[in-house]
Amino acid sequence: MNEDRSRRRPLGPAFRTLLTANVSASLADGIARTAFPLLAARLTDDPLLVSGIAVASNLPWLLFAIPLGVVLDRVDRRRAMAFAGALRAGVAVTLAVLAATGTLTIWLLLGVALVYATLEILYDGAVRAIPPAILPRRELPRANARIEGAEIVIQQFLSGPITSWLLALSVLVPLITGAGAYVIAALLAFLLPVAAAGAHRGSSEEARGLAPWRRDLTTGYRFIRGHHILWPLWLLSVVIGVCHATVMSTFVLYVLDELRVPEAWYGSFLLVGAAGAFLGTVVAPPLQRRFHTGPVLAFINLLGLIAWLAMGLWPHAAVAAVCVAVAWGSTAVWNVHIMSLRQSLIPGHLLGRVHGTWRTLLWGAMPVGSLLGGLLARGGLTVPLLAGAGVGVIVSLVGYRFLTRLPDPDDTATGSIEQVRDPDDAPA
Repeated sequence: MNEDRSRRRPLGPAFRTLLTANVSASLADGIARTAFPLLAARLTDDPLLVSGIAVASNLPWLLFAIPLGVVLDRVDRRRAMAFAGALRAGVAVTLAVLAATGTLTIWLLLGVALVYATLEILYDGAVRAIPPAILPRRELPRANARIEGAEIVIQQFLSGPITSWLLALSVLVPLITGAGAYVIAALLAFLLPVAAAGAHRGSSEEARGLAPWRRDLTTGYRFIRGHHILWPLWLLSVVIGVCHATVMSTFVLYVLDELRVPEAWYGSFLLVGAAGAFLGTVVAPPLQRRFHTGPVLAFINLLGLIAWLAMGLWPHAAVAAVCVAVAWGSTAVWNVHIMSLRQSLIPGHLLGRVHGTWRTLLWGAMPVGSLLGGLLARGGLTVPLLAGAGVGVIVSLVGYRFLTRLPDPDDTATGSIEQVRDPDDAPA
């Protein structure tokens, strides 16, 4: 009974402040992601330039995730959140002025999208690095589930309709609304306790800025490479990520042409997947408590890929809807527990660099899967699903035993997990 009560114990005011700030920023992010493509369509008829919005939104993750991870391991993470929020608010106001005066061009919009995405890396990295500093490790799955679930609800359920309604009134309304949401997120960052700033600031060499940047840029990779859990988990995650990207590359065409879903219903079809993803964040913590992290990750990873495979084998709208919900829900469970495990295994002063390195390869490799899926789709719209999911299932079966043996976040604090020497302590 005492254990059950501890599981329901509130996560505390510091986490509530962090969650509220991230909800506000997520609303603004969702508005931007919906508004930017619509603004681009108003500014140009060139599909290549319109697609540039997606490129500008993803490219910074490949270019700047590691350098900004270094920054996060050197500064007060509360101030990093506040800086990113305040600057994005200023950019949103500038964009509103340009739109109001008729001086906005597609090239300026592409530049704004690039700045937004770069600052999102800084903000998102700080949000993911703070929970281990303000919560016990046993609470990380619950905390990450709430962060992930809130982002799904705000960005996939609310932001799109809200932005569409506001754009119907005026192009200025959603931009100013987003700017206000960023300001709220920035102000809430200052209400976080000192612990959220990060103990890494106590590292005198890095705090004084004397640690060579060239060495810091490779610290995340060297830490992952030397860790007997993170290194194979990273490689497995990248391969699985490429398989999912292959599946999703021509997903819209598969739904519209193969499943014969009317274009007007495509958004509703995606909401089924969003609902599955939200449900995944709800069930992730109890699944971990009941079956433990490793078995849950091994099973849920395989389940999601089997769902994609079933969707390719039985191209029917009802079957596809169930498969999308299962696949997206499985991904949500995977994300919650992978993040919690990484937070528990990585020292606080290295979180920024290791997370940045992790996402650079993971997100940088996904366009390869998208390109591969586009090429495979020339042989039929079901081919990317069958090939991507099929390879993913094989890889998942090969790595199944490794995943089942992964520890719970709370177990990493007991000394049962082999500790890896901090690469910053190694001779330069």
